[in-house]
Amino acid sequence: MTTSTALRTIAACVLLTGTAAALAHVTLPLGGATAGSDYRAVFRVGHACKDAGATTGIGVRLPVGFMLANAEPRAGWKLDVQRAAANAAPGEAEVRWTAESPQNALPGKERAEFVLSGKAPAAPGPLWFKVLQTCDVGSTDWAQVPASGTSTDGMAAPAARLMVVAAGVATVDVRDAYVRQSVAGQSGTGAFMKLTSPSGSRLVGISTPAAGVAEVHEMKMEGDTMKMRAVPGGVDLPAGQTVELKPGGYHVMLMDLKAALPKGISVPVTLRFEDAKGAKTSLELKLPVGAPEGAPATPMQHMH
Repeated sequence: MTTSTALRTIAACVLLTGTAAALAHVTLPLGGATAGSDYRAVFRVGHACKDAGATTGIGVRLPVGFMLANAEPRAGWKLDVQRAAANAAPGEAEVRWTAESPQNALPGKERAEFVLSGKAPAAPGPLWFKVLQTCDVGSTDWAQVPASGTSTDGMAAPAARLMVVAAGVATVDVRDAYVRQSVAGQSGTGAFMKLTSPSGSRLVGISTPAAGVAEVHEMKMEGDTMKMRAVPGGVDLPAGQTVELKPGGYHVMLMDLKAALPKGISVPVTLRFEDAKGAKTSLELKLPVGAPEGAPATPMQHMH
């Protein structure tokens, strides 16, 4: 495996399997950022601190390598930006929003976004934004970072993670992906997943060595029969919206299978994307074979 391929595979695996961040309560949007690119960091606050009624302050400590451009003000909140001096120690740059009065505080059950913009570092890898959430009662420091790797499973207060990927690697987040198992003599099967593009994109192609043909198809009713056909041009992924490829709707169809795909193995799959500016990126994934418990079983027929 070349260094370039290794970077692509590592980044793809992180985007594919990193579900713990979604369980945190101060998070960044799904998806990553390209190394050296401009990035709009939207910190989503899901609730107040434990036993508190409202959030009164949000302080974001910027990770080393992230170059702050600006922070967006919030009505009724004071904005303080502490930029690191040229000779400052790492971790001295911070952006903080503070409610100007109890009336301006964020009620515990309301969600809100606190936004800053900057440039991602040139080197790929995970960036951890540590966030101090201050409330009318106590505070929570979302600052836990794994000693190695990127998984925050089991952490009570994980930092917000941004995965920075190499140029050419898609920043699309892929979750709950799998390939339906097949038996000897079966010529086709389906692959399903949830895709979220942070800035908008389009899924324009799929390939895998496990099948002679891989295409995005759409299931539709034709009379009383559910049939399917290929989708020319691929599937739009609106910015920030999760698009699910699932039985009964859009999905990936794998045809002319080279061999049976038994449950428990994994299938290498490359997804290709294109953004509104025509920039092409890809993700190299390994999808598990076998539908998760409760997944619907939908017959697949080609639409003529």
